[in-house]
Amino acid sequence: MTRCLMVSLLALSSVLGAAQRSPRVAPQEFWDQVKFVIERYLGRPYVWGGAGLKSFDCSGFVWRVMFENGILVKRTTARKFYMSLPPASKSEPFQFGNIVFFDNFTHCGIVNSSSSFYQAQVSKGTNLSEFDEFWKPQICGFRRMPSP
Repeated sequence: MTRCLMVSLLALSSVLGAAQRSPRVAPQEFWDQVKFVIERYLGRPYVWGGAGLKSFDCSGFVWRVMFENGILVKRTTARKFYMSLPPASKSEPFQFGNIVFFDNFTHCGIVNSSSSFYQAQVSKGTNLSEFDEFWKPQICGFRRMPSP
């Protein structure tokens, strides 16, 4: 039993170590990879507490995108993401890759542009949504997705 536990811990540490030792990439390459990961998961169903690979909730979707791009943060709620991520630039809140928060920090998504964002939505699953008359008034903040 102890031997199995040690082997499991060694395997886990090597996986995490490989993720932390990811090679440096140019900033544009990093954001291209972020977009690639987002698009790979579009169309997946919403499941409360889901963090992929087949289904997501809003914070699970954001966490999965960050995780697969070498950003190792604790899987948590939208509100705790807001508290733990660095502030977004006040001059460019709608910059691609920023995390947008809605409805008193109970929902989050990833900014695509000044007119759209990616989210895991209860009724539609993971999708690209417009900052329309429904979503824009519900915005309560932005945070920056850190790059590794």
